[in-house]
Amino acid sequence: MEENRTSLLEREAEYREKCPGCKMDRLKQEQAGVPYKLLSFIWIVSLCTALQISSLFPFVYFMIRDFHIAKREEDIGFYAGFVGSSFMVGRALTSLFWGVVADRYGRKPVILIGTFSVVVFNTLFGLSTNFWMALSMRFFLGCFNSQLGTIRAYASEVCREEYRALALSVVSTSRGIGLIIGPAIGGFFAQPVEKYPNLFVESSIFGRFPYFLPCLIISVYAVGSLVACKWLPETLHKHAEKANERADLHDISEHSSNDSGQKDNIVELEDKQIHKSNLLKNWPLMSTIIVYCVFSLQEMAYSEMFSFWAVSDKKYGGLSFSSQDVGEVLAISGFGLLLFQLLLYPPVERRLGPLMVTRLSAPQSQRGAANAISITAMSVFKAFGPAGGGALFSWAQERQVASFLPGDQMVFFALNVVQFIGLLLTFKPFLAELYQGE
Repeated sequence: MEENRTSLLEREAEYREKCPGCKMDRLKQEQAGVPYKLLSFIWIVSLCTALQISSLFPFVYFMIRDFHIAKREEDIGFYAGFVGSSFMVGRALTSLFWGVVADRYGRKPVILIGTFSVVVFNTLFGLSTNFWMALSMRFFLGCFNSQLGTIRAYASEVCREEYRALALSVVSTSRGIGLIIGPAIGGFFAQPVEKYPNLFVESSIFGRFPYFLPCLIISVYAVGSLVACKWLPETLHKHAEKANERADLHDISEHSSNDSGQKDNIVELEDKQIHKSNLLKNWPLMSTIIVYCVFSLQEMAYSEMFSFWAVSDKKYGGLSFSSQDVGEVLAISGFGLLLFQLLLYPPVERRLGPLMVTRLSAPQSQRGAANAISITAMSVFKAFGPAGGGALFSWAQERQVASFLPGDQMVFFALNVVQFIGLLLTFKPFLAELYQGE
């Protein structure tokens, strides 16, 4: 049986010995089990992308305060929102570029560049001496660390069809872990001289740069991730485009044959693959991205707005939390999200069933670009979240005695409105097109 599958692969995909994509396809055919080693490396690298995003929230308010750029305490959230948005602006501007690069030159080079950028720019962010340096370092970090889409494409390509959901869940799980560890690192290790005077002295580099230690810890982890990338094999087919298309069609036909045995559907699926060259006209893909973007906006805005509200003074309706307190709360909430992903989501997904059509949105030759479009759109929404939310937060703090939704009540009301809009988009007729678009 395995020999027949291998010969089929060679015949349909024009197997070439020097093509890394062909080697990966053959490896998937020969090894029927879960590639735990590769998935572990993917998990390590994916975690690296999550840590430097979430670690910022517990201390960015204090960082902006220490830069003395805000003339009033109420304006700190306004400037902090731009620092939080700068990463997403950079990622939105370059995600499509890196997706095209990943589709043309390979997944591994993009992953290596993105991981190395964390080592450089995240370290420099911790050494920032003013607002503009912090803003630019986060922006450059976003420009060069647009690898989330590439990682997702890579994860789906290193596994056989029956394990692709597991591979993508590895990426999601690493993000959940990042939402726990990242805020904890930022909360517990920012301002170490104030928190641990017996270990750190004022004259040390951690006294001069109170927000350097959490960034340094993440950068050291990024170095380890960079080493782990050495064992990541390339998955992109590097030969004729037709061979790439036939390789993708082989994946689809194998899935169709295994699940239903109706081989007559293969021709129809092949025609659909060929006619979906324009990703922007692929409604199943784009409608899913739109819903994803709305929820991403709410998620990013909520994480940052909660941090601003928690650390602001009680006279402005805040909780007067320390960065450590905020880190603890965000870590606990991240742990709750992880439990949901691991324990509650799988049985719900099995009961309701996945959207089958989303598996056929994009062939391998466009998979990096398709994920890049998703990340670009999501980054635009996430960039607007902190910037718009920061401005809203500063305005809300000035209206503590308003008759309608005074103070920070307005902030959380706006967040709930965005969440409700996202919920509405999951119903008909919007997502009904997912079934009709095919």
